[in-house]
Amino acid sequence: MRVKRIVANVATPEPNAAQRFYGDILGLELLMDQGFVLTYGSREKMPAQVSFASEGGSGAPAPDLSIEVDDLDAALRKMREAGIAIEYGPTAEPWGVKRFFVRDPFGKLVNILEHAAPAASAYQRGGSRHDR
Repeated sequence: MRVKRIVANVATPEPNAAQRFYGDILGLELLMDQGFVLTYGSREKMPAQVSFASEGGSGAPAPDLSIEVDDLDAALRKMREAGIAIEYGPTAEPWGVKRFFVRDPFGKLVNILEHAAPAASAYQRGGSRHDR
C-alpha cells in the first residue's frame, strides 16, 4: 500500500468563504464543488506530507496549515492588500525558510512559506522582526 494524496479538511458551515482567501489571494484552483464541500488545490505534483508539532518553531504557535509558495513577497503583498493581519513575521528562520502567519476566514492559523537560499533573504533571521 502507498499513500497517494493527503487532504486537509476544515469544518465550516460556510465553505464558500474559502474563495477569497484560498482562491483569489493564494491563487488555488477550485478542483471540486459538491456544494457541501469545496476542494481548492493545484495541479502541480506535490509530495504527501503530514506534520505533528508541539510548537511552530522560533517560539511561534503551531500552525494549522502550511502552504509553500514560490514568491513570499507577492503572497505577503496580496495578504496586506486584502487587509489580512499578519500574525507572525515575515521572517527568515534558521532552518532555511522565509515565512509569515495569517488566519484564514475560518480562524485557522496558516503558515505561508518559501524555502530560501541561505544568503538571499532580505528578512532577518530568527523572528527578530515582526510586522504585525
